[in-house]
Amino acid sequence: MTQALALPLSFLEFLETTPDDGNRYEFVNGERVQLMMTRAHDDVADFLYDTFRDQVRQRRLNYKVSRFASIKTRRDDGLVQGRTPDLSVIDKAVWAADPKAYAALEEPIQLAVEVSSTNWRDDYLYKLAEYEALGILEYWIVDYLAVGAIRYIGSPKTPTVSVYTLIQGEYQLQQFRGGDRIVSITFPDLTITAADIFAAAGL
Repeated sequence: MTQALALPLSFLEFLETTPDDGNRYEFVNGERVQLMMTRAHDDVADFLYDTFRDQVRQRRLNYKVSRFASIKTRRDDGLVQGRTPDLSVIDKAVWAADPKAYAALEEPIQLAVEVSSTNWRDDYLYKLAEYEALGILEYWIVDYLAVGAIRYIGSPKTPTVSVYTLIQGEYQLQQFRGGDRIVSITFPDLTITAADIFAAAGL
């Protein structure tokens, strides 16, 4: 007896069939993948979500901050992926262009944040390449556990915020540790330090 193999989902099928259950999902290699996170991971994302929303409100910036927006990206080989950053900062004009659409975007957003955990290779390798190719203007990797390889965060391995800024189509990297104040083109008045972010995880 042979068993029929399930066909890969299309990106549209992923959007249409993903349950509205409060969980976060990505579309990876034709399959729906539920994103699981520890409480510390969630606390870091919540801290940045609140910080960014405060900046938007206080500075009257034209951004929407989301924990659930999906972004249509492509791998180097052209395969479509659907990424759901821990945080997305989206120009409101882009978000409001089609209010009846699913919470997924094909246009580059302003800022994507990934909080690294055991899947750190996705953040430093695959998502970095996909976000750069799409043209996302700013990309943060918040490695509060210092799980990334030495080639990414140095030796000795230390909790690090890596901020990639798109300049002439390529990401340029700045890294922040301890009391370093985070420098962001999206939020130029931001005053938080790397230590402030890591403190949200109890570090």
